[in-house]
Amino acid sequence: MLSIVGCSQETEQQKMLHQAVAIESGDECHLCGMLISNFPGPKGEWFRNGVTEADGNAVKKFCSTRDMFSFYLDPENTRNVTSILVHDMSKAPWDAPNDGYFVDAHKAWFVVNSSQKGAMGKTLASFLNKVTLKHLQVNLAVKY
Repeated sequence: MLSIVGCSQETEQQKMLHQAVAIESGDECHLCGMLISNFPGPKGEWFRNGVTEADGNAVKKFCSTRDMFSFYLDPENTRNVTSILVHDMSKAPWDAPNDGYFVDAHKAWFVVNSSQKGAMGKTLASFLNKVTLKHLQVNLAVKY
């Protein structure tokens, strides 16, 4: 079964988007501690309200969209987030997400039940828009 979901709520937090930070070979997942670049699939990053400006500009990186949302959905974390970014998987192969194509997660579409695997098994495949997602599924016979 294929499920597609999207987030499109405009909030004050979204007006304060940060720039994506490249994922380096030694970067560890903020949730599980695994090396992020060792795994396929979309990754996530988020920024939070900080006590200081430096703290607010510190990025939290995640090895998969699943780990990122698991951490984000904790009520203690949700209220502090200012920006959430995910890879647009229509712009790169599954095994090599391109850090030049991070998009606002609130505007992205997600495939839930994808046949593709991420760092911790099944993950949420992220796409910038629904039209691209449909094109990949139907015209290119990509199975998600």
